Amino acid sequence: MGRGQGGCDALGTERHWTAAVPDCTALPAARDVRQAYAVLTGLTHPRTGAMVAAATTSLPEHAGSERDYDYRYAWLRDQCYAGLAVAAHGPHPLTDAAVGVATARVLADGDRLRPAYRVDGRPVPGERALPLSGYPGAADRVGNRAGHQFQLDTFGEILALFAAAGRQDRLDADGVKAAHTAVAVLEENWTRPEACLWELPPAWWTHSRLAAVCGLRAAARDIRPPDADRRRDLADRILAETRRRCLHPSGRRQRAAGDPRPDAALLRPLVSSTWPPDDPMLTATRRAVERELTEDGFVHRFHDDGTTRLGDSEGVFLLCGFLMTAACRAEGRPVAAARWFERTRSAVGPPGLFSEEYDVRRRRLRGNLPQAFVHALLLENAARWATEADGDGEEQGPRPAGTRHASRQARSVSSCVSFISRSRASASYACSWARASVNRSK
Repeated sequence: MGRGQGGCDALGTERHWTAAVPDCTALPAARDVRQAYAVLTGLTHPRTGAMVAAATTSLPEHAGSERDYDYRYAWLRDQCYAGLAVAAHGPHPLTDAAVGVATARVLADGDRLRPAYRVDGRPVPGERALPLSGYPGAADRVGNRAGHQFQLDTFGEILALFAAAGRQDRLDADGVKAAHTAVAVLEENWTRPEACLWELPPAWWTHSRLAAVCGLRAAARDIRPPDADRRRDLADRILAETRRRCLHPSGRRQRAAGDPRPDAALLRPLVSSTWPPDDPMLTATRRAVERELTEDGFVHRFHDDGTTRLGDSEGVFLLCGFLMTAACRAEGRPVAAARWFERTRSAVGPPGLFSEEYDVRRRRLRGNLPQAFVHALLLENAARWATEADGDGEEQGPRPAGTRHASRQARSVSSCVSFISRSRASASYACSWARASVNRSK
């Protein structure tokens, strides 16, 4: 290859990445947001548009354990998270790619929709170990058993993604048709035990039903189909039964029917723009998660059994730290949200990449990386913070006094987050600043 040809290739590469990463200077943590755009773009297949969950396989959640997995496949939920995060900042090819992949898979598979696919749309192969030694001391694996599960919340996240595209006038006729199919699948399957976000044995998981409610409400509101009333009615029916079966006596959401424990995943639907922002269940659920599932400013996803956290078998879940950030924002507690945001994003490796988990005690990353949905939730929090500071949220109708107060504080808190980004020397400095700010605000 001659020098001129190489120069052209270099210029083309520079143009591609310049176009992929938009201007983020108005957002908190702007450098990390730009990195998130680059990571999500890099994980997205340039021809099919499918985004893999991570670029690696078999990096274990605990040294010497069997908890290591192959994440080099396209999880529809994870790509919906990424598409929704980017849509919160503005129109972008990543959202278009997510909509295209979800549309194709829903129309092709309907009620046989799988949680994950290969990037070319083929099924994920069955999980098997390779006769190789992994790092550190774990087995190497290819394939993933989750590719054959039924996960109800995926349909809710797909509808939420279609609704976001509809708000930006970027949902075509096939997307509208796929939304109709997703609603029909929910209507037939919402009472069915399923594996949920965490890929667990089938049960009546609360998060999955709430995700379906939010997706149905968003689709009725923003796609404006002829059967919008039917979608709202279905959402109301699912919510009523979920309330009957999954409401904890303390007034918070519990993990599943018959399982009273908290689960950090429940924070995701409760901060949706389709949910009443003054719903006391958000505060009650957030308090339970904070009381029972946090460690040193980070968030575990759930209890391993009735009394212990998952700290001995896996690290804290960085996704859940950013869900806690969103919950505090939704409650009108922006300084607390800044604390969770800063603490969570401090758990990043030298290349600026997040893994799925973080070992608080040993101060090391755990699991595969870069983990797409962690970068996506960082981006989404930053984008929504900036939107709130500008007073241009997507919520419909009047907002309660506490939320208006949060919007007035959002600009100053956003500045504080940016200040920490520029000047923090360590994660402990950010945490100390945030704790002092919370104490002053009480």
